Amino acid sequence: MFKLYLMLYLSCFCLIAAAQSPYKISGQVLNEQGEPVNASSILIKENLRGTQTDTMGRFVIDKLKPREYTLIISALGYEKHFQCVDIRRQSVSNIRIHLKISAQNLKEVNVLGKQESHDNLIDLTRTPMPSTVITRKQIEMMGSRRLDEVLKEQTGLAIVNDIGSGARTVGLQLQGFDSGYTMIMIDGQPMTGRNSGNFDLSRITVANIERIEIIKGASSCLFGSEALAGVVNIVTRQNISQSQGLASLRYGSFNTLDATLEGETPFAKGKGSGYISGNYYRTDGFNANPYLSEGKTAPPYDSYTIQGRGRYTLSTMNALNITGRYAVRNSVNQTAYSTVPSRDMLVEKDLNASAILNTNFNNGLRLKTQYYLTRYATDQNITNLANSQVIPTNNFVQYLHRGELQASQTYWGSMVLTGGTGIQYETMNNNLYSGIKSQSTAFVYAQADWKLSDELGLTGGVRGEHHSRYGSSLNPSFGVKYQPVKPLTLKAAIATGFKTPDFRQLYLNFTNLAGGGYTVLGTDVFTAELQKLQDAGQIATVFANAAKVSTLKPERSVAYSAGFTLQITSAIKADVNGFYNDVRNFINTDQVASKKGGQQIFSYFNIDRAFLTGADVGLNFRVTKGFNISAGYQLLYAKDRGVIDSIKAGKGNYAQVYDPNTGQTRRSKVSDYFGLNNRSRHMANIKFTYEYEPKGITGTFRVNYRGKYGFQEANLANQFLDPYDTYVSSFFLFNASVQKKLMNNHFSIQLTADNILNYRDQLMPAQSGRTIMLGLNYRFFKQQ
Repeated sequence: MFKLYLMLYLSCFCLIAAAQSPYKISGQVLNEQGEPVNASSILIKENLRGTQTDTMGRFVIDKLKPREYTLIISALGYEKHFQCVDIRRQSVSNIRIHLKISAQNLKEVNVLGKQESHDNLIDLTRTPMPSTVITRKQIEMMGSRRLDEVLKEQTGLAIVNDIGSGARTVGLQLQGFDSGYTMIMIDGQPMTGRNSGNFDLSRITVANIERIEIIKGASSCLFGSEALAGVVNIVTRQNISQSQGLASLRYGSFNTLDATLEGETPFAKGKGSGYISGNYYRTDGFNANPYLSEGKTAPPYDSYTIQGRGRYTLSTMNALNITGRYAVRNSVNQTAYSTVPSRDMLVEKDLNASAILNTNFNNGLRLKTQYYLTRYATDQNITNLANSQVIPTNNFVQYLHRGELQASQTYWGSMVLTGGTGIQYETMNNNLYSGIKSQSTAFVYAQADWKLSDELGLTGGVRGEHHSRYGSSLNPSFGVKYQPVKPLTLKAAIATGFKTPDFRQLYLNFTNLAGGGYTVLGTDVFTAELQKLQDAGQIATVFANAAKVSTLKPERSVAYSAGFTLQITSAIKADVNGFYNDVRNFINTDQVASKKGGQQIFSYFNIDRAFLTGADVGLNFRVTKGFNISAGYQLLYAKDRGVIDSIKAGKGNYAQVYDPNTGQTRRSKVSDYFGLNNRSRHMANIKFTYEYEPKGITGTFRVNYRGKYGFQEANLANQFLDPYDTYVSSFFLFNASVQKKLMNNHFSIQLTADNILNYRDQLMPAQSGRTIMLGLNYRFFKQQ
């Protein structure tokens, strides 16, 4: 079946290529001194087709319809240029375009406007599902230091804790999905390293991030099984046209220090460019639990990150890109609950590297050939200081190798076809598993973005995968965008998602002695490990649902999305999007047995059907020049259909609820069921941003609200969140920042204040108290 997908994909590419238009536009981009401008972006306004100049500043865009076009030419350090070109009678060649030095080029280190990515031919902002882009300028104005700080303030995203799995399991929740369902990528490639399924975003510095691209909704058709909920793509510095550098230092609450050095330069007369960034970050951590007599709920740590990129133009057609990132995080946390002290030591090592060959043909065809490697390793030891016992921990090394070929071509001036094929091989060597585990996936995918008219556009895609254990799958997607009148844009999409069980859910054999002695068993080792515990006389009760533990099935979903964008006035814009995710074989954790000492044993099950539905609303209001107000709101319902069906039928595990007010057990009502744990019904945010360019002053004030959410059962267990269980109360967080630029934009000083009202809750161990930071930045560049 996989070979059939590949043949169909290649056949479509060849058939479409047969019909070509003979009209083209070519030319050269120069500066005011007549020197070529390398890596200039050339974009056609009418069909959004684009390219970049080579080392001699030359460009070609062919296969165009005969009509008049507007070219938008932009390059770092130069003013944006617009050029009208008429090819209704014949092609136009040898245009000479001269760019002017921008008076604002001192701003950076920040690329303004849309830039072509060297790492990924897929434009994430043009996928069928809703997308958001967070720019470097927005990140700088917020004064954020780590990736989790940026994302937790975005509509529809929440940073959550899985307390049962330890203080460090902090992950991203997107539209109600746990973090294991959102793919985290860096420059278009997946990152590894999850603790109990959660990808800890605090380990990633934002120092060299150019932008963050977010897709909300099933994206398996392009990115694979981990993208069942969506994608967060971290795009690092890419387009470099002049030598410059940055030194940054921040210090503040909890003895937090954040230091960054970065530099970039072109070389070999513009044929090559290089970028390198180093970051050091440390914090004493913080404590949100009043019952913790010693230690921190968010452990102290220090981390070192070095990241670099090199690009060299081999010929007028080929360019080589090399990227690399290496990070180390060290943490020692000595804690004491009551009279039981312990020391938790953790070392994390994170490596990402890629080699990419970009080939741009004169006919507009673009190819990307890439090899990517990521390695994530942990070395953790927890010691009971009362008896010096070393407690078994989660030590592992995970590798992911990925080879991929991408291609992109524009046809008839109105259709962009992007496709790719490749193979991914992943290994895990974990002390909690028996032996080294491995799995591989071969894949092929294609997406077409077709602008039928100025009002109507269609986007469709499909991905075929063959997993070494779970066989073949096919995941299509389709989206439509329609603009009946200029201020109103309607959009709708449907996409399928596919997620295979991870190593942890299959092979884990973990007993958390520091957290009460609970045990978690993967489904593949469950029967054998439970029998060992029974033979050792440790088991008190085996629950009836233990007989249902079996080989896990892949999770599948269908995601529906529909909404609109309305430009109410020239200063006010509204975005509304509704979503519905229907998930089958949803993987959930449940207790299956208990030990004689009262400790719990858990394993994993497929829930037949779950749904996550709601709506996102966004509003942007430009009050005056430089002053903006933006607000967002999400409504979310996340529930298990099996619970609802059981309550309605009055049978099964969920038919009864214990009322502690009466001391009686009564029949459950549908209204008793709040939903899945750790999901808020309501979340909202509002942001005030101000920029006064003549004085170099910027400021923000942000308010984030999260409604109450279920934490755990607090009375007679009925395995669903009822009104008498434990909830985290709704809360507000207030954040602010102000920045002043000095010395002709070379130097800046910034003051940030997060969680101004010092809100804390022991059920939210990763939520810090009031954090005040002072930041100093100095930019090195040649004055124009």
